[in-house]
Amino acid sequence: MAEAQDFLKDFPLLNGEIDGKHIAYLDNGATTQKPHQMIQAICGYYGGCNANPHRGAYALSVKATDIYESARKRTAQFIKAKRQEEIIFTKNATEALNLVAYSYGLANVGAGDEIVISISEHHSNLVPWQFVAKAKGAILKYIYLEEDGNLSQEDIETKITERTKIVAVTQVSNVLGLKNDVKSIVKKAHSVGAVCIVDGSQSVAHMAVDVQDLDCDFFAFSGHKMLSPMGIGVLYGKYEILDKMDPFLRGGDMIEYVQEQESTWAEVPSKFEAGTQNVGGAAGLTAAIDYLENITFDRIEAIEKDLVDYALPQLRELPYIELYGCDSTRDNKTGIIAFNIKDVHPHDVATILDNDGVAVRTGHHCAQPLHRFLGQNASCRASFYLYNTREDIDRWIAALKKVRGVLGYGA
Repeated sequence: MAEAQDFLKDFPLLNGEIDGKHIAYLDNGATTQKPHQMIQAICGYYGGCNANPHRGAYALSVKATDIYESARKRTAQFIKAKRQEEIIFTKNATEALNLVAYSYGLANVGAGDEIVISISEHHSNLVPWQFVAKAKGAILKYIYLEEDGNLSQEDIETKITERTKIVAVTQVSNVLGLKNDVKSIVKKAHSVGAVCIVDGSQSVAHMAVDVQDLDCDFFAFSGHKMLSPMGIGVLYGKYEILDKMDPFLRGGDMIEYVQEQESTWAEVPSKFEAGTQNVGGAAGLTAAIDYLENITFDRIEAIEKDLVDYALPQLRELPYIELYGCDSTRDNKTGIIAFNIKDVHPHDVATILDNDGVAVRTGHHCAQPLHRFLGQNASCRASFYLYNTREDIDRWIAALKKVRGVLGYGA
């Protein structure tokens, strides 16, 4: 699409060459490339007002504090939180979800209680709940998938019960690229008195999110998947829940008073942000949010839909391509296509594609239980974003057609 081509000018890495090749970057589910507007925001902070926030009365510290707290306010607006204090900065979604597991899960789950998650969860929203279940003697239950890759409605209705204390689910699968109806899952969780945690890592960069409309209790995401730098993540939590939780980390800047034998904690969100924070990352996150909202999510979704609609028919013409999560209704599909080539290991596929300057993901994508459910050890994954073009798809398809020949299998 012409619009996607227009955005390319903002991304320095995509305008240059890597090892003598222009890159068709199709690994946006792992991390997105960075626009110069965001890069300039980071440089502006470190070059113009680098200081420790919250801890100084001098001008540089005041400016750093303003940048950091302005990022909190901007993030709250971005996901439509009720108040900015409901935004906690972490280093990524993994830390955010672990914060909930340690500070909420361990305190509110007991022996015989149940935790319900989906089989399509990223390990970051799975392994912490294994830990809580084992530590507290709770039962971990899974919502499995229908044949088209969507969550089983029967499982949602029957496995979320009066014994359920926590429901944790991704808004978009990082492997299948399918949207989950998290609003209805939240409603079901609340009907039995459970809290619902939503992993938004694969959604916030691609669609508008309104946490108040979803009514979720917690929502986590990473900045680096939405044009921001690595090292900045976000946990949203309803204030009344956060206020009752104990801190996850303890140390500087999260205390109220420290005595020799005991301490009291600062108010939310400060009590969850121990130590020196990533102010540069917060500045980059603000710039990324501004960039995305200037484009609008309607345009981003249109670009990704065009790319998927352009790619899928061509992939289906290749008899040796196996697709996963591509049989669902099209309005439920995001810009992620998971696939394998028959008789070829995914790592070999990715290496051969890389020789033609096409970058895709390969492996289990931090979703081993899902791959076992699908009967696969690993898969390849192409994931699109606002700067990808039909030319990128053409290069990908052309490279795929070479793979079996390179390995001596013929067409």
